[in-house]
Amino acid sequence: MMRHEKLRKIILGLFIAMAFIGCKEHIDMSARYVFTEETVYSYLSKQNKYSQYVDLLGKVKVGPISKSTLKQLLAARGSYTVFAPTDEAIQLYLDTLAMKGIIDTPDWDGFRDSTTLDSVRQVIVYNSIIDMGDNLQPYETANFPVMNKGEFPLSNMYQRKLVVTYCDVPDSIWVNGASVDVYNRDIQTENGVIHCMHNVVAPTNNTLGYLLEAIYNEKRTGYYVSAMLVKTVGMLDTLYKYRDDEYEKRYQEGLITKTVEHTSGIGFTQGKVPEHRYYGYTYFAETDSFWQKELGKEPLDITVSDVMDYLQAQNLYPDAKVDEDYTHEDNLLNRFVTYHFLPMRLAADRMVIHWNEKGYSIHDKEASIVTYEYYTTMGKRRLMKFLESPQSNGVCINRFPNIDNGRKGEYIELSCDPDKVGIRVSPPETDGEFNVRNGIVYPLNEILAYSPEIRRNLHKERIRWDIAAQMPELMNNDIRSQYYSMSHTGIPFSSEYPYLDDCWVEDDSYYFYYNGWGSSMKNYQGDELNIRGNLDVTFRLPPVPEDGIYELRFNIQSDGYNRGMVQFYWGSDKERLAPMGIPMDIRMSGLERRTTAGTFPSNVGWERDLEDDQDYNAEVDKKMRNNGFMKGANCYCDGGTGMAVMARADPLIIRRIIVREPMKADETYYLRFKTVLDDASREFYVDYLEYCPKEVYDNPETPEDIW
Repeated sequence: MMRHEKLRKIILGLFIAMAFIGCKEHIDMSARYVFTEETVYSYLSKQNKYSQYVDLLGKVKVGPISKSTLKQLLAARGSYTVFAPTDEAIQLYLDTLAMKGIIDTPDWDGFRDSTTLDSVRQVIVYNSIIDMGDNLQPYETANFPVMNKGEFPLSNMYQRKLVVTYCDVPDSIWVNGASVDVYNRDIQTENGVIHCMHNVVAPTNNTLGYLLEAIYNEKRTGYYVSAMLVKTVGMLDTLYKYRDDEYEKRYQEGLITKTVEHTSGIGFTQGKVPEHRYYGYTYFAETDSFWQKELGKEPLDITVSDVMDYLQAQNLYPDAKVDEDYTHEDNLLNRFVTYHFLPMRLAADRMVIHWNEKGYSIHDKEASIVTYEYYTTMGKRRLMKFLESPQSNGVCINRFPNIDNGRKGEYIELSCDPDKVGIRVSPPETDGEFNVRNGIVYPLNEILAYSPEIRRNLHKERIRWDIAAQMPELMNNDIRSQYYSMSHTGIPFSSEYPYLDDCWVEDDSYYFYYNGWGSSMKNYQGDELNIRGNLDVTFRLPPVPEDGIYELRFNIQSDGYNRGMVQFYWGSDKERLAPMGIPMDIRMSGLERRTTAGTFPSNVGWERDLEDDQDYNAEVDKKMRNNGFMKGANCYCDGGTGMAVMARADPLIIRRIIVREPMKADETYYLRFKTVLDDASREFYVDYLEYCPKEVYDNPETPEDIW
């Protein structure tokens, strides 16, 4: 009885907490009006099977400080995806609450207090609605995530990502464990799409930290060993965090500017500042079956010492400290465990962003060439590479194939050595208690480690990363959402609030994230950072894999006189960065430099490739490198489809070599951009950067490829 009462109190507390968290409060009602035709609410109110859900819509407020109900919201102008539970579905949910001891009887009279009643109402309603905003179309089943256990790009009104599961039964679709009615889905109304649900969509409100601690304390198999290791290195407290409460408080109190506004040479731009600052985590976890196979012991009998002995025998981290100070980042176990975590929640279909790579179709949504992304792990910062190609059979971690990357190549895999195939990412654990609010767990049946071999392989290749991939906040807060039309997001000045952990925005630097999905932006992966005014911005760079000499390159998209000019600063001491070379003028393209004073010749040395003279093309590349420039990468196009002009063939897209210096793997480096023009109307742009080791850019036998 004591255990039952404890469980009841825990669940009750979670429901009460949900009344005050995450819901989308700032929905603009000012421009909405009631339609005379069928709306979501009017349709539902005419269907007897939704009577309980309709009643809840009239009782649940849009947010804690709002006077409007969800009834009013869904009866007005807007665009909503609604997973509407039937009366039977809601009754099943009440039955479950009664079985768990949350309510006394399985009906609305069974609640012991009004707080719990209001919380449960909100759980049912907020989790059932995705507000698509002013310009986006609601999700019909044809536009659900293609990948099994993929996530909807937009969060629901509880700021939760909903997961789609496709079963073997034809036309069977589940959303967070709730069944979508086969015959009553894609119901079109004036302001949204309705999907009839046989179950209430109610993901757990637990955190990843709560889940792993419960697995460990209750000695549940499946991920017991991994949970034990996470607890041992002291990560649980971090994994409990899901929201920056200080930011939340300051935003609600009006201490954070709600919009960033600026007028540049191309006109006025406005970007809404994020309402929330959520945390997120991706955890790649070896299963208990893996550990049992490797160590020859039952999972519950495996100790920390057993794992330490195993790691030493594998020689995965030869320079790590072998002691019992497990919380230190140089400790062997700490290095091993923290490499399994990314400080962002990455859905299965978001690890590698597809948009405008060569040959890609947004309709087929299949990899057309080798595509990749690099992320920085938690703990002692290290690189984790994700690759997908037509030949890889999905996304793989730390895969290093042999690529058809010649000047006339197709940039697909030719082969892959057995020791370089990497780890194929399995579908995530998203069912039941694993569907936590701040994280996602991917099962591993082989060891994941930042071994000397992995570091050596990374050191043999060019490392290109989209700037947004190094900013977890953009992923955790629905800012880097590539699958809807172009939008702008403003980032506060760091003096107002340091929203980005790895970027410092000085006052008078107007900072926007541009999502260019569906537009013709000439950007790698369809997004960019656009910084305006008297800009002064500093980025923390990802680590290099091994000590050596590297080039740091910056992709330039010249767009006429409205662009600016900046001085680069680089080094390991953020407060004392050294200037690197001459200022970079991004008004200068491969062919010309356009300013308000007129158009002038470029000194880049760009020439269009000749179809039948690759030797000459190579000479042009050498000439450009001598000037400190390179052509754009040949792997992506300058528009929204994979069949447009490739970036290499566009004189407006070039790469600038800004640093060529020795770098150390265990050192943290920073890059600062500071304007040199006394003109606050200018704009600066950041798309992607590259590390290229000397072994690649100065290899006499195998010159660096054009891709």
